[in-house]
Amino acid sequence: MTDKKIKNVFRQGAISSEFIGDSIAKHQTKTSIGAHNIFLGQVRADVIDNKTVSAIEYTAYEDMANAKFHDIREAAFEKFELTCMHIYHSLGTVKAGEICLFVFVSSPRRKVVFKALEFIVEAIKADVPVFGKEIFEDESHQWKVNN
Repeated sequence: MTDKKIKNVFRQGAISSEFIGDSIAKHQTKTSIGAHNIFLGQVRADVIDNKTVSAIEYTAYEDMANAKFHDIREAAFEKFELTCMHIYHSLGTVKAGEICLFVFVSSPRRKVVFKALEFIVEAIKADVPVFGKEIFEDESHQWKVNN
Protein backbone atom coordinates (compact mmCIF):
# COMPACT_ATOMS: atom_id res chain seq x y z
CA MET A 1 0.00 0.00 0.00
CA THR A 2 1.13 3.54 -0.63
CA ASP A 3 1.52 6.42 1.80
CA LYS A 4 -0.99 8.72 0.13
CA LYS A 5 -2.61 11.49 2.14
CA ILE A 6 -5.82 10.43 3.89
CA LYS A 7 -8.75 12.19 2.24
CA ASN A 8 -11.87 13.40 4.03
CA VAL A 9 -14.71 11.46 2.39
CA PHE A 10 -17.52 13.05 4.38
CA ARG A 11 -20.12 15.48 3.02
CA GLN A 12 -22.57 17.30 5.23
CA GLY A 13 -26.15 16.21 4.47
CA ALA A 14 -27.34 14.45 1.34
CA ILE A 15 -25.03 13.96 -1.64
CA SER A 16 -26.57 15.94 -4.49
CA SER A 17 -27.05 14.77 -8.06
CA GLU A 18 -25.05 17.83 -9.17
CA PHE A 19 -22.07 16.74 -7.05
CA ILE A 20 -22.33 13.19 -8.42
CA GLY A 21 -22.61 14.45 -12.01
CA ASP A 22 -19.64 16.80 -11.62
CA SER A 23 -17.51 13.98 -10.17
CA ILE A 24 -18.34 11.68 -13.06
CA ALA A 25 -17.93 14.36 -15.75
CA LYS A 26 -14.28 14.87 -14.79
CA HIS A 27 -13.48 11.51 -16.38
CA GLN A 28 -15.22 11.85 -19.74
CA THR A 29 -12.08 12.86 -21.62
CA LYS A 30 -9.79 10.14 -20.23
CA THR A 31 -9.24 7.81 -23.17
CA SER A 32 -7.67 5.02 -21.08
CA ILE A 33 -11.00 4.31 -19.34
CA GLY A 34 -13.23 1.62 -20.81
CA ALA A 35 -15.82 1.33 -18.04
CA HIS A 36 -17.31 3.17 -15.07
CA ASN A 37 -19.48 1.78 -12.30
CA ILE A 38 -21.44 3.68 -9.69
CA PHE A 39 -23.04 2.72 -6.39
CA LEU A 40 -25.53 5.11 -4.83
CA GLY A 41 -26.70 4.30 -1.32
CA GLN A 42 -30.12 5.85 -0.75
CA VAL A 43 -32.02 6.24 2.52
CA ARG A 44 -35.07 3.96 2.44
CA ALA A 45 -38.43 4.76 4.02
CA ASP A 46 -38.43 1.40 5.80
CA VAL A 47 -41.38 0.51 8.00
CA ILE A 48 -40.18 -0.81 11.36
CA ASP A 49 -42.69 -1.72 14.06
CA ASN A 50 -45.41 0.11 12.10
CA LYS A 51 -43.34 3.32 11.97
CA THR A 52 -41.87 4.76 8.74
CA VAL A 53 -38.28 6.01 8.56
CA SER A 54 -38.26 9.64 7.40
CA ALA A 55 -34.49 10.24 7.66
CA ILE A 56 -31.22 8.87 8.98
CA GLU A 57 -28.83 10.98 11.04
CA TYR A 58 -25.27 9.79 10.32
CA THR A 59 -22.39 10.17 12.74
CA ALA A 60 -18.86 8.78 12.65
CA TYR A 61 -15.53 8.64 14.37
CA GLU A 62 -14.26 10.81 11.51
CA ASP A 63 -10.49 10.28 11.81
CA MET A 64 -10.90 6.54 12.26
CA ALA A 65 -13.51 6.32 9.49
CA ASN A 66 -11.42 8.35 7.03
CA ALA A 67 -8.45 6.07 7.77
CA LYS A 68 -10.65 3.00 7.10
CA PHE A 69 -11.96 4.51 3.84
CA HIS A 70 -8.33 5.17 2.87
CA ASP A 71 -7.35 1.56 3.61
CA ILE A 72 -10.28 0.26 1.54
CA ARG A 73 -9.36 2.58 -1.32
CA GLU A 74 -5.72 1.49 -1.27
CA ALA A 75 -6.67 -2.19 -1.06
CA ALA A 76 -8.98 -1.82 -4.06
CA PHE A 77 -6.28 -0.10 -6.14
CA GLU A 78 -3.87 -2.88 -5.19
CA LYS A 79 -6.33 -5.69 -5.98
CA PHE A 80 -7.97 -4.31 -9.16
CA GLU A 81 -6.78 -2.50 -12.28
CA LEU A 82 -8.54 0.80 -11.50
CA THR A 83 -8.02 4.14 -13.16
CA CYS A 84 -9.86 6.20 -10.55
CA MET A 85 -12.17 5.97 -7.57
CA HIS A 86 -14.40 8.34 -5.61
CA ILE A 87 -15.95 7.52 -2.24
CA TYR A 88 -18.20 9.97 -0.36
CA HIS A 89 -20.44 9.39 2.65
CA SER A 90 -22.93 11.71 4.30
CA LEU A 91 -22.82 13.01 7.84
CA GLY A 92 -25.79 14.67 9.49
CA THR A 93 -29.40 14.20 8.49
CA VAL A 94 -30.31 12.62 5.16
CA LYS A 95 -34.00 12.32 4.29
CA ALA A 96 -35.63 9.20 2.83
CA GLY A 97 -35.03 9.17 -0.92
CA GLU A 98 -31.75 11.11 -0.71
CA ILE A 99 -28.25 9.74 -1.40
CA CYS A 100 -25.97 9.01 1.58
CA LEU A 101 -23.16 6.99 -0.08
CA PHE A 102 -21.55 7.56 -3.47
CA VAL A 103 -18.89 5.19 -4.82
CA PHE A 104 -17.55 5.58 -8.36
CA VAL A 105 -14.84 3.45 -10.00
CA SER A 106 -13.26 3.47 -13.45
CA SER A 107 -11.06 0.95 -15.22
CA PRO A 108 -9.89 0.04 -18.69
CA ARG A 109 -11.99 -3.17 -18.35
CA ARG A 110 -15.72 -3.55 -17.64
CA LYS A 111 -15.54 -6.74 -15.55
CA VAL A 112 -13.08 -5.07 -13.19
CA VAL A 113 -15.46 -2.26 -12.22
CA PHE A 114 -18.20 -4.70 -11.17
CA LYS A 115 -15.88 -6.76 -8.97
CA ALA A 116 -14.14 -3.71 -7.53
CA LEU A 117 -17.36 -1.93 -6.67
CA GLU A 118 -18.76 -4.94 -4.83
CA PHE A 119 -15.48 -5.35 -2.93
CA ILE A 120 -15.48 -1.67 -1.91
CA VAL A 121 -19.13 -1.43 -0.83
CA GLU A 122 -18.94 -4.68 1.18
CA ALA A 123 -15.77 -3.46 2.91
CA ILE A 124 -17.41 -0.12 3.76
CA LYS A 125 -20.45 -1.83 5.28
CA ALA A 126 -18.28 -4.24 7.28
CA ASP A 127 -15.40 -2.06 8.45
CA VAL A 128 -16.12 1.68 8.52
CA PRO A 129 -17.33 3.19 11.82
CA VAL A 130 -20.27 5.20 10.48
CA PHE A 131 -23.46 5.00 12.52
CA GLY A 132 -27.01 5.85 11.54
CA LYS A 133 -29.86 6.89 13.79
CA GLU A 134 -33.16 6.16 12.02
CA ILE A 135 -35.62 8.96 12.60
CA PHE A 136 -39.28 8.03 12.23
CA GLU A 137 -42.16 10.18 11.00
CA ASP A 138 -43.38 10.50 14.62
CA GLU A 139 -39.89 11.92 15.52
CA SER A 140 -38.93 8.89 17.62
CA HIS A 141 -35.66 7.19 16.68
CA GLN A 142 -33.52 4.06 16.96
CA TRP A 143 -29.97 3.15 15.96
CA LYS A 144 -29.81 1.55 12.52
CA VAL A 145 -28.81 -2.09 12.21
CA ASN A 146 -26.58 -2.67 9.16
CA ASN A 147 -27.92 -5.32 6.81
